Amino acid sequence: MSDNEVKFFSHEKIETNNFLMIVLIVLVVAVGGLVEIVPLFFQRSTTQAIEGVKPLEPLQLIGRDIYVREGCYNCHAQMIRPFHAEVLRYGHYSVAGEFVYDHPFQWGSKRTGPDLHRVGGKYNDEWHRVHLNNPRDLVPESNMPAYSWLESAPLEPATVQPKMRALRAVGVPYSDAEITAAPAQLEGKTEMDAVIAYLQSLGRALK
Repeated sequence: MSDNEVKFFSHEKIETNNFLMIVLIVLVVAVGGLVEIVPLFFQRSTTQAIEGVKPLEPLQLIGRDIYVREGCYNCHAQMIRPFHAEVLRYGHYSVAGEFVYDHPFQWGSKRTGPDLHRVGGKYNDEWHRVHLNNPRDLVPESNMPAYSWLESAPLEPATVQPKMRALRAVGVPYSDAEITAAPAQLEGKTEMDAVIAYLQSLGRALK
């Protein structure tokens, strides 16, 4: 190797040439991404729903949208890590096959409040209703805001069918019959009912 070639590929040459540094960083990130991320698209464990996981029902689906609208993900994660302390507190750690129908998933990273991934079935509907109306009635030290207005906010049944069709376009297996019947399931329901239904659906495939 000549002296010129050694100089061109030296650390000094790379660190003092901004353009070369950027090109090499992009190259390394691209190769790393291909090696680490692309195989996940072909692994059954990350692309197939585990046994017991089903698409959200219409009321649960609307509840999920309200959950996102109100920013609940800012304080509550839905990703139980495989650590002993977390499994003892919340239940079985989360697995990829539980989120196949989640678009977008609500993993989160901040826990001002507890992780909610296994909250489904942990409390009854009335507990959730009281808690959402005023969290401090059940947890005096809670800093969670009250969502009492959800109780008086009626749902709009006509909005659910476009949501279900959009989700079907990205792989959620809703049938024509399910989409047709969806508005009727929302008649007379409130946003409070929807959020509770969504919370009760979380993490029930594994415990």
